[in-house]
Amino acid sequence: MTELVLEARGLTKCFGAVRATDGASLDLRTGEIHALIGPNGAGKSTLIAQLAGAIAPDAGTIWFAGREVTGLSMAARARAGLGRTFQISSLALDLSARRNVMMAVQGRLGSSFRFWRRARQEAALVTPADAALARVGLGERAHIAVGTLSHGERRLVEVAAALALEPRLLLLDEPMAGLGLDGTEALTQLLAKLRDECPILLIEHDMDAVFRLADRISVLVSGRVIATGPPATIREDPAVQAAYLGTAA
Repeated sequence: MTELVLEARGLTKCFGAVRATDGASLDLRTGEIHALIGPNGAGKSTLIAQLAGAIAPDAGTIWFAGREVTGLSMAARARAGLGRTFQISSLALDLSARRNVMMAVQGRLGSSFRFWRRARQEAALVTPADAALARVGLGERAHIAVGTLSHGERRLVEVAAALALEPRLLLLDEPMAGLGLDGTEALTQLLAKLRDECPILLIEHDMDAVFRLADRISVLVSGRVIATGPPATIREDPAVQAAYLGTAA
């Protein structure tokens, strides 16, 4: 029997006169990939930011692992096991891929950053960082400065950093962006395996990947969730076709 890992109810967020999220509700269950799709400007990243704790909702509640976390900071949610990648990269471009992922490990362990030279040598940081990079196919690129990596490789470093947090769930914001066909296929296969390790809430514009991966799909339009269901149901939903899928074809 699956259990709820994440549950959001009635999330509302306004920026001035703009209602970016309008009473949105969704949940994530163990062992599943739940995709969140919608047209540009639908409010997907704003909704993810509320779930992660980067933005406080004006109304609604968020529960994670049986605990209400609506008022918790992003750092507190990350420590509790909520891993996230960003639509716009948040990596330190002058540091290597390894060091970027090491910082994620360091944050999880609660280590001090004051003695970076010593910390760089610590197996407690290096070993999990290298393991995470290997999982996303960047094991041989670990020493390369992130600023010299391709856009697609940077996205993979972000996924590795999220994995290094040993998350209880993953919030992935357009992880396929810029990967190309081979990279997209490799990441699709990785995410398919990860669903049993930790459930995934996935924002993605690549509909081929979405329909291959998702157990359920929610469609967000103008800040509202207009439909949730298995891929076949969503594909055939007239309201979804009119609002999103039909115009994307």
